[in-house]
Amino acid sequence: MSAPDLIESEAFVRLAEHPDIRVLFGPSTIHSLGEEASKLGSKVLLVTDAGIVKAGHAATAQSSLEASGLQVTIFDQSIENPTSACVDACVLVAKDAQVDVIVGLGGGSSMDTAKGCNFVLTNGGSMKDYWGIGKANNPMLPLIAVPTTAGTGSECQSFALISDDKTHRKMACGDKKALPKVAILDPELTVSQPLQVTACTGIDALAHALEAAVTRDRNPVSDRHARTAFFLVQNNLKKLFSSPEDLSARGFVLLGASHAGAAIESSMLGCAHSMANPLTARRGVAHGAAVGICLPAVMRFNAKLSPIAAIYAGLSRDAGLSRPEDADGAATEDIIAHVEGLLKLAGFPLTLQEHGFAEDELPSLATEAVEQWTAGFNPREVTLSGVEKLYASLYAGSACEDEGVEACS
Repeated sequence: MSAPDLIESEAFVRLAEHPDIRVLFGPSTIHSLGEEASKLGSKVLLVTDAGIVKAGHAATAQSSLEASGLQVTIFDQSIENPTSACVDACVLVAKDAQVDVIVGLGGGSSMDTAKGCNFVLTNGGSMKDYWGIGKANNPMLPLIAVPTTAGTGSECQSFALISDDKTHRKMACGDKKALPKVAILDPELTVSQPLQVTACTGIDALAHALEAAVTRDRNPVSDRHARTAFFLVQNNLKKLFSSPEDLSARGFVLLGASHAGAAIESSMLGCAHSMANPLTARRGVAHGAAVGICLPAVMRFNAKLSPIAAIYAGLSRDAGLSRPEDADGAATEDIIAHVEGLLKLAGFPLTLQEHGFAEDELPSLATEAVEQWTAGFNPREVTLSGVEKLYASLYAGSACEDEGVEACS
């Protein structure tokens, strides 16, 4: 199935007709922001960051909002891996302006800040009070999500990922009331980002699709979105590495990332993400690069379960990476090899050593990884010794294949 055909498919229609989210997709849809926001309120908090302001996207959004007669207050202090303190600062601005609509404009960090602000503004307390699922008792303000990167899929999720200021642990705070009312997917907003950001966010979206496809909570809804996401992202991300201004490819990766976000909302993530978070917390490794370094080893680890290998193989065949007659084992190696090829094109350091980790850190990294929430959704049981061996396989670049994966049992 070609990408244009895919947009007409049932999977896309169900995203565009999400029962809880109105999804607008295509070039220049940012100019619909004011019209959409005016249906929800009159005083808007625009949550973004300094880079988005510099790129001119915040001004475009503000212009659209004000053209619809809305009062706009801007919070442009969102930071990468937003913390509780960042959320609290945003809440103060929102309270002072007495806003009734929130717009998150930017990457996952800006959207997470916007969601975090919504939790605390409407329900009080601090972010740690909402760590988990369904802990908000009061209604929240309507939220519009406008991604400027094609990666997190936060625009189709009810979770805010906020770091604790003291421990630096990421708190996944989820509640259906935090789900955006509107998601605006405009590929033109992604053109201004540096190629390295495109690479990091694109690999993140790829990992979202591959992890959501195989979690213990996988289901027909997550399967449909994960398959669509993988097809779109893997087929177009490679194009962006050589032609970063290809608007069509950017659009399909952005759409794929949103499908991956919808898959996460339905089935969560797995071990690659649980292993990635400590790398970011300790050395500031960009999230996409951190997930990318872990993903192939985790896929090989999970593929020792025959039903999981069958899922990977199906994705590989559907994407044309394997022949229909190829056995599951061979098709699984094809898809893992394709992921490894994309990682090389992205130019990430692919060993923990290159990221500045010492070998004696591996046990404590493993301890932190198994404590991550997403570890519990991995299809194959995640143990302390197993994860330590997976990290060891990544330390100097030795692949955790066959014999190595068995050692991770």
